[in-house]
Amino acid sequence: MDHDADPARVESVWDYPRPPAVRAVNEHVEVWFGGALVASTRAGLQVLETSHPPTYYLPKAEFRSGTLVPVPGTTFCEFKGHAEYFDVVVGERSAPRAGWHYPDAVGAYAVLRDHVAVMPGAMDRCTVDGEVVRAQEGGFYGGWITSRVRGPFKGAPGTRGW
Repeated sequence: MDHDADPARVESVWDYPRPPAVRAVNEHVEVWFGGALVASTRAGLQVLETSHPPTYYLPKAEFRSGTLVPVPGTTFCEFKGHAEYFDVVVGERSAPRAGWHYPDAVGAYAVLRDHVAVMPGAMDRCTVDGEVVRAQEGGFYGGWITSRVRGPFKGAPGTRGW
């Protein structure tokens, strides 16, 4: 499959807003872990924030039963509210705190309440319309880099102050 993006469809992350925007997408999004397909949907949401590749949020109902195991601890986002975390588990394999959601998301972000994001770098692979995603650097952000988005991206060493 050819994944060279149509130049008219390529977006710069520097055109994304802050506070972030939420956009519904009809792309076919898949998450693979432990050799299994753990989620597949065409009903995803993207969170778009200046300097970050999109973070994909998938309907929680689209995750294979038992693959999202709640773990203790929360973090706080000034825009979305409190995040809760999941280990992503398939058989004997576990990706600690690789998934998160905002069960009580506030304001314009309330649409995220029944959706879960995963760290693409912690999964076997994540795909968007068949294209394998590259993970945003840094281990803190969950951005998904495809041929349709251009940086530079926050997250790599030396970008903390951006």
